[in-house]
Amino acid sequence: MADFLAAVGLVLVVEGLVYGGFPGLAKRLATEVLSMPENSLRVGGLVAIAAGVGIVWLVRG
Repeated sequence: MADFLAAVGLVLVVEGLVYGGFPGLAKRLATEVLSMPENSLRVGGLVAIAAGVGIVWLVRG
């Protein structure tokens, strides 16, 4: 459970960096996401999940 909470904390840090440090970029990214087809978003999300699982597997192995 501690690892899960640490992971959630790191996600919040990364999100905070994008919104707090680069608000203009965050707005542009949100606009781009709205114009992307759902299939592209789905594939991108699945690739991100696979990459995240792979990284955790390598680190925690």
